Amino acid sequence: MSSSAGLPGFNTRAIHAGQDPDPATGDVVVPLHLATTFKQDGVGGLRGGYEYARSANPTRTALQEALAALEQGRTGLAFASGLAAEDTLLRTVCEPGSHVVLGGDAYGGTFRLISRVASRWGVEHTPADLNDVDALRAAIRPSTRVVWCETPTNPLLNVADIALVAEVAHEAGALLVVDNTFASPYLQQPLTLGADVVVHSTTKYLGGHSDVVGGALVVGDDADLAEQLAYHQNAMGAVSGPLSDWLVLRGIKTLGVRMDRHQANAARVAEFLLAHDAVASVRYPGLPDHPGHDIAAKQMSGFGGMLSFRVAGGEEAALRVCERSQLFTLAESLGGVESLIEHPARMTHASAAGSPLEVPGDLVRLSVGIEDADDLLADLEQALA
Repeated sequence: MSSSAGLPGFNTRAIHAGQDPDPATGDVVVPLHLATTFKQDGVGGLRGGYEYARSANPTRTALQEALAALEQGRTGLAFASGLAAEDTLLRTVCEPGSHVVLGGDAYGGTFRLISRVASRWGVEHTPADLNDVDALRAAIRPSTRVVWCETPTNPLLNVADIALVAEVAHEAGALLVVDNTFASPYLQQPLTLGADVVVHSTTKYLGGHSDVVGGALVVGDDADLAEQLAYHQNAMGAVSGPLSDWLVLRGIKTLGVRMDRHQANAARVAEFLLAHDAVASVRYPGLPDHPGHDIAAKQMSGFGGMLSFRVAGGEEAALRVCERSQLFTLAESLGGVESLIEHPARMTHASAAGSPLEVPGDLVRLSVGIEDADDLLADLEQALA
């Protein structure tokens, strides 16, 4: 991804934003600050604004500055998990009686948080197809505070037009929140398209090595909203720890080169599956016949490393494919360097069973890693045989 609007290029920002060499030692890697408290120079005399590690930590500060730079936002905030970030956001902008429009194909954990946790405190929600402007407008109420959008979605890889959804949300006085986990900021920057807040599970592509759990919010131009979220980050306390922050910073440095390999491999896997007799359909935005292909091509700089497919033999056949795979590891999560396979209906999206967000039982989701593509294709061939 090249530079834009006078900014350094993406990979330059990933390596340097918030990560200047340490002034005391010259360290080129951000130090891991494990301290929970910081010496004050007299009562209230804080060095660099640090007093207690829940409120601020130098390693977290570096990560937050890097996240804001990658998404071209005003403020980045790091959390203990993606769901902790989502919960903080919802409790900051909603109150009893508030309403959320939830994209009709959303991550199961997001659906569970909104439908089974936030609902107990009086927050209502309505699923809606964000690609149907009339349906979106019909779902919005006077009490709607948030339109929640994933694009591409988990696990069906649907694509929403961020600029269009932002226009409709803002007409109604609602915030547009975009979960950018699948695309990563390397391929898509929703704030530049009109979103108000971006959500990430930094566990996924940003961390990239399946060794850290974390989440993030990045806020656009709204200084008041950024201040409110920062206040609640501290007041609610679900912050990321310094080791997690350090690991995500390490992962971010190679995000661009990893994403290039992820999506090159995913494109080959998608073409292979499309031609396979045991596969009924393939969901990958890079395929020309994908219903969101043109939108993805417009608002993304690539199509990512995630795809899903439906197995011709039904749910039992899909389960067998998951069980027979060898190089594709049967596991939840995504975005790591290793390839993963899972059955969404019984794994990541089991909480959506019986709801409007239920996923098909014959669906298999792949997180395509950065191994040699020929080996990945061979594994899928034997798993589908």
